[in-house]
Amino acid sequence: MTNLFSRRSVLGAGGAAVGAAALGSLGIGQAGASPTGRLWQSERVRYDSKYRLVYTADDEGNRIPDFSHAGYRNGDSPIPHVRTVKTVQPIEGDNTAHLQAAIDEVGLRTPDRNGFRGALLLAPGIYPVAGTLRVNRSGVVLRGSGDGADPAKNTVIQATGNTPVSRDVVVLGGSVSTGWRGEVAGTRTDITSDWVQVGSRSFDVADASGLKRGDNIVLIHPCTEAWLASVDHGGTAKDAGWTVDSQPITYNRFIRSIRGNTVTVDVPIFEHMRRARSQSYLYVWDRAGLVTGVGVESLRIDIQFAGDPDVDEAHAWVGVKVRQVEDAWVRDSTFLHFAKAGVETTEATRVTVRNCRALDPASVITGGLRYNFNCESFSQQVLFVDCYASKARHAFISNGASSASGIVFLRGTSEGALASSEGHRRWSQGLLWDNHREVAPKVDLTLGIYNRGDYGTGHGWATSHSVGWNCDTGTTKLVVQKPPTAQNYAIGCHGIITGDGPFTQPAGYIEGANRTGLVPPSLYQAQYLDRHR
Repeated sequence: MTNLFSRRSVLGAGGAAVGAAALGSLGIGQAGASPTGRLWQSERVRYDSKYRLVYTADDEGNRIPDFSHAGYRNGDSPIPHVRTVKTVQPIEGDNTAHLQAAIDEVGLRTPDRNGFRGALLLAPGIYPVAGTLRVNRSGVVLRGSGDGADPAKNTVIQATGNTPVSRDVVVLGGSVSTGWRGEVAGTRTDITSDWVQVGSRSFDVADASGLKRGDNIVLIHPCTEAWLASVDHGGTAKDAGWTVDSQPITYNRFIRSIRGNTVTVDVPIFEHMRRARSQSYLYVWDRAGLVTGVGVESLRIDIQFAGDPDVDEAHAWVGVKVRQVEDAWVRDSTFLHFAKAGVETTEATRVTVRNCRALDPASVITGGLRYNFNCESFSQQVLFVDCYASKARHAFISNGASSASGIVFLRGTSEGALASSEGHRRWSQGLLWDNHREVAPKVDLTLGIYNRGDYGTGHGWATSHSVGWNCDTGTTKLVVQKPPTAQNYAIGCHGIITGDGPFTQPAGYIEGANRTGLVPPSLYQAQYLDRHR
């Protein structure tokens, strides 16, 4: 998949004739539903007579945002095939130093005109690795020969031992997360628009003289008492409510244009910013330590463990940690027997995880573990597509709280789920589960777009302005609930679609539950195509 979708793929098999005329011929107009009952459109986002997507807002101004900027280079370019510049074979014993030296050698090469230094190819075989491999120079790709189990044809990294304790096997990106705090002097300015609606890209600032087109900026919506009061201090049930400064909403963006003091950014915001509740501001980020244009491809990481897979966790915890990066990818790879995650992102922007499998975790079945595909803090514009998880507690999850947003789980499959895929805690925003599927789950709630009350440490409202689109949870629950000041959505989903969650809250927006024929069948793909017309 290159993210370049045809109109036919967006309409699906039922849309043989495409465009406005096709929608009209199918009886689908601006009102939404087909009189035949076969194909229908949502009232919240639908095609108009010119085959453009139209979004409607509720009385509070809540509307579905555009998720199509997720992924490598915001989805505007396909993941590149970077030229192989070095090939290595496995050696006897621990291969950590052997592989790290080869990675570092590639990292010393001069970047080409596109910023790529080259790919290190690992020939087929078994590579025992007792430490951590670090792809920490921009433009470097770690490439295997395949992710199958047969080492005669594929690259198998066997992660051995537990030193350091609970380590990552591969770190793709920088060494230390900064929280995007590096502020270029003289660039901070307040956002003066009284209200910036969810899904907006433009707003006024007090002084744009220190800004220019192309600047990488960080927007901060401080966590004030007025904002906390508007969201019921997080809705944390029996736990203490969230406190001032605990949940600042943070966005990493680029300036697309400046007109006077009006700034337009590249990606929409995923939350309302009301000046009366919080004085938001922005600054130019210095991008210190950022690693760009890096990838992991076509390999198998098999973490070695001893004993019972539901008990032993004295081994590596994460297959690939994607950290302090922009424009990175992990594709065509398999991760086994991790304790926490197959792929985990943190301080990561514009990342694609494609055609990966995170299987059979080995750990105690408890909190903080078995998050097979996991977004931690400062994860934004991350796209997971065609990924498969097994035996997860939370297969496809945002655990990044209020600094995580714009995350898309497209065509994900979870088999044998032990808990729900979900926004996990403390006001993550703008999550999309698009054509998510559950297979043989072990629990009765498998997708949560909801309030988590006093779960964890006052998780409360776990997500806002998030969507389940054309998902199938089988005979289990998809719980969608409405946060104060915001909305969550379940549209065209199949299963038990309900607002009845573990903590009593108003139901979110539910439309077309257990009804086939939703047009478009994929929201992300439709939004992508609409943006590139």
